[in-house]
Amino acid sequence: MSHILTPPTEEERATWPKDVLVELPPPFTDARGHIQPLVDMPMKSCVLITSAKGTVRANHYHQTDWHYCYVLKGRIEYHHRPHGSGAPAEVVILEEGQMFFTPPDVDHAMVFLEETTFLTWGRNSRAQEVYEADVVRIPLVVPDRVG
Repeated sequence: MSHILTPPTEEERATWPKDVLVELPPPFTDARGHIQPLVDMPMKSCVLITSAKGTVRANHYHQTDWHYCYVLKGRIEYHHRPHGSGAPAEVVILEEGQMFFTPPDVDHAMVFLEETTFLTWGRNSRAQEVYEADVVRIPLVVPDRVG
């Protein structure tokens, strides 16, 4: 199966959150409970990820993909910086019930401070060949320094 990566348009970029932490709208509430809106935009993938305490994920940037991540359980130490900046990464601690966003061309890594489960929605397909064509791995967080 052949997949072509398409760069994001300026119109698409204008719809992205401006900050890492995404403020969620209020939930819809009635006698049955709550419905919390999370992501309402075109996308091609949604995955559920579990990670053991002390492990590292990402350590890469995406050329065209973006992703929203919603923490269901656990805590994440999220490192990020503009790709090619050479600046030290900024660090944000993400807790259960928080959502964060990573656009293309942002170096990022996640260190799991406890066992964590989170959902990730992406612009591109998560088919392995599409994912590998888009991702560029970098040593943002060295696993030996974790923990």
